[in-house]
Amino acid sequence: MNQYPISYVQPDDDPLDIRMDNVFKAVFTKDTPESSGALSQFVSALIDRSVTIVSILSNEPPIENIRDRQIRFDIKCKAENGELINVEMCLNPDIFEPIRLEYYTSRLFGGQDIKGSGSSYADLKQTYQIAILANMKFFTDDSYYHVFKYYDPIRGVSLNGMTYIITIELSKLDTIVEKPINEMAVSERWAVFLEYLTDKGKRGTINEILQQDEGIAMANQVLMTISRDEYERARLESEYKYQVDMQSKLVTAKREGKLEKEKELLDNARNALAKGYPIETIHDITGLDMETIKILSAN
Repeated sequence: MNQYPISYVQPDDDPLDIRMDNVFKAVFTKDTPESSGALSQFVSALIDRSVTIVSILSNEPPIENIRDRQIRFDIKCKAENGELINVEMCLNPDIFEPIRLEYYTSRLFGGQDIKGSGSSYADLKQTYQIAILANMKFFTDDSYYHVFKYYDPIRGVSLNGMTYIITIELSKLDTIVEKPINEMAVSERWAVFLEYLTDKGKRGTINEILQQDEGIAMANQVLMTISRDEYERARLESEYKYQVDMQSKLVTAKREGKLEKEKELLDNARNALAKGYPIETIHDITGLDMETIKILSAN
């Protein structure tokens, strides 16, 4: 049972969405006991082992200045035993997210320095890449929680490696959120908190979770403090707006380029039809489907 003072979510509260990656990072990287305590307990819940986060490693650009480039708001940190952990919230993850996670896990692990004459592979520390995936289902099963390691899939033999990729899919909590709070695993309570905090219909469930879990109560306290601070709220919302604007511009540019290409193909097909080329030949040259070419030939 939680011993930390609880700041319950009131019916009229309007907390920032912690699934926004910049808000997620702000909650877990504040220089306060609540923020650091919440991060340690959050990581412990996901790796299923108690750890204490002792430092947030440098990652650029700083939290307060993001407008010079588009970034991911990951939290790279180190545990008391030297283990490296990278945590990130992905509100709108890309379809290539699983490959991306594998790439950055290898970089996190391989970035350790064992070049000195007194070092060896035995000095390497375990590394964890943790991704909270929202708004999209990636894996075909119904499980919201996955831990990936190197292993032989044919013989089921593990390499006993030191790298882990942990994913939480927030889109798979429909059944879990209906469970009694005392029957939820700690990782399930964290997942429900992240997904349903802004859902006014789930305020009762969220407040029960706050009663149960000290780390979540700490995270909620930091989030509510930020949400009620007009300057901080405006800054974070402005940052998110900038991210969405940049993403929308990229998507629009790609779509406009695609439309221009399609127009060019249609024009080429019309010209070929006017010159009497067979439909099959035009299909082979342009790649347009036969039905589209037949419609063009009839007009």
